[in-house]
Amino acid sequence: MDDRSDDHDIEVEGGGLHAYDRKISGILDDGSVGFQQPLLARNRKNTTSQIAIVGANTCPIESLDYEIFENDLFKQDWRSRRKIEILQYTILKWALAFLIGLATGLVGFLNNLAVENIAGFKLLLTGNLMLTEKYFQAFFAFAGCNLILATAAASLCAFIAPAAAGSGIPEVKAYLNGIDAYSILAPSTLFVKIFGSIFGVAAGFVVGKEGPMVHTGACIANLLGQGGSKKYRLTWKWLRYFKNDRDRRDLITCGAAAGVAAAFRAPVGGVLFALEEAASWWRSALLWRTFFTTAVVAVVLRTLIELCRSGKCGLFGKGGLIMFDVNSGPVLYSTPDLLAVVFLGVVGGVLGSLYNYLVDKVLRTYALINERGPGFKVMLVMAVSILSSCCAFGLPWISQCTPCPIGSEGKCPSVGRSGIYKSFQCPPNHYNDLSSLLLNTNDDAIRSLFTSRSENEFQISTLAMFFVFVYFLGIITYGIAIPSGLFIPVILAGASYGRLVGRLLGPVSQLDVGLFSLLGAASFLGGTMRMTVSLCVILLELTNNLLMLPLVMLVLLISKTVADCFNKGVYDQIVTMKGLPYMEDHAEPYMRNLVAKDVVAGPLLSFSRVEKVGVIWQALKMTSHNGFPVIDEPPFTEASELCGLALRSHLLVLLQGKRFSKQKTTFGSQILRSCKARDFAKAGLGKGLKIEDLVLSDEEMEMYVDLHPITNTSPYTVLETLSLAKAAILFRQLGLRHLCVVPKTPGRPPIVGILTRHDFMPEHVLGLYPHIDPLK
Repeated sequence: MDDRSDDHDIEVEGGGLHAYDRKISGILDDGSVGFQQPLLARNRKNTTSQIAIVGANTCPIESLDYEIFENDLFKQDWRSRRKIEILQYTILKWALAFLIGLATGLVGFLNNLAVENIAGFKLLLTGNLMLTEKYFQAFFAFAGCNLILATAAASLCAFIAPAAAGSGIPEVKAYLNGIDAYSILAPSTLFVKIFGSIFGVAAGFVVGKEGPMVHTGACIANLLGQGGSKKYRLTWKWLRYFKNDRDRRDLITCGAAAGVAAAFRAPVGGVLFALEEAASWWRSALLWRTFFTTAVVAVVLRTLIELCRSGKCGLFGKGGLIMFDVNSGPVLYSTPDLLAVVFLGVVGGVLGSLYNYLVDKVLRTYALINERGPGFKVMLVMAVSILSSCCAFGLPWISQCTPCPIGSEGKCPSVGRSGIYKSFQCPPNHYNDLSSLLLNTNDDAIRSLFTSRSENEFQISTLAMFFVFVYFLGIITYGIAIPSGLFIPVILAGASYGRLVGRLLGPVSQLDVGLFSLLGAASFLGGTMRMTVSLCVILLELTNNLLMLPLVMLVLLISKTVADCFNKGVYDQIVTMKGLPYMEDHAEPYMRNLVAKDVVAGPLLSFSRVEKVGVIWQALKMTSHNGFPVIDEPPFTEASELCGLALRSHLLVLLQGKRFSKQKTTFGSQILRSCKARDFAKAGLGKGLKIEDLVLSDEEMEMYVDLHPITNTSPYTVLETLSLAKAAILFRQLGLRHLCVVPKTPGRPPIVGILTRHDFMPEHVLGLYPHIDPLK
């Protein structure tokens, strides 16, 4: 890559450096860059940021090498593989997919088990105090438990793994697009994601554990796909096969799908989510493995839930996982019902786009607070926790008590942690419907909204208040330093809004209010997340009601179409706001007015095929580039020509091995005999070699090294006159890190420049050509 830092000026430290400080290949004494003549007509600098927000942390980013790097070492290794090794590789891929499903399913089950029991204890304590009319003690117990849990979640995020904050879906989406940061999928992030999510959801925040489960599944897949660990002596030969970004990408895609399957008990929905929203590259072989992974998750969850039906899991009940039972009666609808569904879709699209707009503004505000330090992150979480507790406990006091419905004797009012008929402060045989929604877990609240024992279970005023509470508190809560998902807040808001519309349209509609609630949730999900196929299948798997398919499809299409008129989906907005250089699957309109050579940035450094060690060392020390062109020059060729591309990580390994020669001659065959492809495999968790790790003597600096064995002699190249739009589409579809731009006419240097993802970013292109209309 040339993953360039913010400042591309080449600075030379004074005093003790070698003579290579003054002149290396392509860097002249006056600081200009050249290869016989300047490689670039203009030394443009790419000023796009190399820093992005990951979770609640700001950290440097790089690109991933999804392209197969076909150098001589790779070809030698591939030719030497026996059939048994190829079979081992295939078996290991499926074995890791099985382990990812097993681990993610187990984590999803334990996550729900912990949330249900912790939240259940809190709600039982509060309810018992309310029954004895100790209202102030009940409030302080409720708010105190929430504050302790919130502080624990925030402390984990702020001090151990800031990257675990938020849902994690934007970060996983960016990783699968080719963007890497050390902390995105680190083991510490996995630890905090699991326990922070448990504490945050149990603390009563308007957040879900579904988004964090996607990130958790991706972290588990990354951990299993690290290719072993020298630190823990896990260096089996089989694990070496996965020491590359391409295989890790496939495993993380399986992990993301497994996370959705574990969160919603929706295995097919998990596969479609990975296909529609998470993954940037897809193929049929990956489809089979993701489907297998989610099937394993479904079997694991089913088995563990059956074990809990005997009551041995505490307050876990029937499983605690989201499985909503919508009225299973016949779904009959007429023309007025279809008009009502269209209305739900339109309003859901408008409200969803407004939700995204407000979330973006809140995230930008919170970023200013979070950057002041861990202490401010924790204090912000504590403030939101106190606000949530006050609203959840205070709003039911202004709600009227409702007489228990006929036939509910023994069930109304509810006694225990859950139930639709909570008495709160009401007299006997009455219940407070708003407290039944607010003083419950989010999953139980959604079950109550989706289920329709009678149409009048929730008053219209109750549904209106609950919608406003969930809508705005969900916006305020997302962005604080805890693991927090958006699925549940959006489903809660949409379900309450849909049930409210169902109550209002009850006299003219044949649809059940529970079905209206489901359609409202679908419209809100479509308006915020802009997914269609995956959301449709997830909702159908959640509710186990295939008869709703036509209406759910209709409302999703309408809400997405309406919301697209205003802004992008919430995850796309967050990716942009965090500064992640995401490559879209389409080119911007203005790119058709430019060609590749118009945006290549410099300075560009190149090496000869046989290069002096000191020249390479100084180039690596003075720049942060990750890709360097290698040029064949006389006397090895008749004229200068592009040999290929060498990666920074491979150059560092080659220098550390000290396979040098005192003569400027080709000796690649010796390197091939003494090196193995696995020596140049990518290290796990970003712990590769750094220039500071090299120790070279003055004598070694004067020696030469043959770069041909580690050079990718078949890099992707495009002519300098290729449309920038075509170059962008090529770059995205092939999953490239570098795209070499070569001259169209002979007699010039063999390479014009290298395109990286940062060169396609709008801020770079429009910064170079501010007169261009971005929409044309």
